[in-house]
Amino acid sequence: MADMDYTAAQDAELVQASRQGDMVAFEQLVARHRDKIYARAYMMMRNEEEAIDLSQEAWVKGWQRLVQFQGESSFTTWMTRIVINLCLDQLRKRKRQRAESIEAMEEESGGVERQMPVVMVNPTEQMERAELRVRIDEALGKLSEAHRTVLVLHEFEHMEYKNIAKTMKCSIGTVMSRLFYARRKMASLLQDLKTSE
Repeated sequence: MADMDYTAAQDAELVQASRQGDMVAFEQLVARHRDKIYARAYMMMRNEEEAIDLSQEAWVKGWQRLVQFQGESSFTTWMTRIVINLCLDQLRKRKRQRAESIEAMEEESGGVERQMPVVMVNPTEQMERAELRVRIDEALGKLSEAHRTVLVLHEFEHMEYKNIAKTMKCSIGTVMSRLFYARRKMASLLQDLKTSE
């Protein structure tokens, strides 16, 4: 594969070369899609460092499991599924640890509020589109993990209810009800953010 033009090659060709152990081809896939995979991890984790760690872990897993990639979906869809599953695992772990850490934090600082970062807004960058993205991001951050996850999987990943149910290990009914509440909450949060200005 030495004569391959990596930058011009299609994802499928790069996957094929990667499966034969061509690391340069895989690096090209990473360079092409790492932003999307990171963005998806960040959307779910709401934490830059965790999103970086989990997206890197996803790429390692992607390389290890390349033989399992059947090509039924696009390579990015497959990679996105890997990173989403890693995020879900991490969120489950986080849930278990959270109860103890909140108690400890309150004892140390006399309230969780003081731990919250101060968000500074640069007034020169207030373009409408950027504002809307910030609003949506802010609203997403206020949803519960379950509601945010279901919304990300359905609205951004276009996953079907049954696949979301399988991924989140719950019933289709639960997915539908979470999605309903998540959408309703998003709508009211976006409305609040608009009127509070």
